[in-house]
Amino acid sequence: MPRPPNYNHERMERDRAKAAKKAEKLAAKAAARERGADKAEAEAKAQTDE
Repeated sequence: MPRPPNYNHERMERDRAKAAKKAEKLAAKAAARERGADKAEAEAKAQTDE
């Protein structure tokens, strides 16, 4: 006999997965922004050194 569905648990699992995916995307964006800032800073320093 199949078990009865546990809708609350299933929704919590979906929400948890969605939040984890969103956090991962935000972390990737922050890392890309940081890399871009480092690159821009290095270029600015190179131009002032010339």
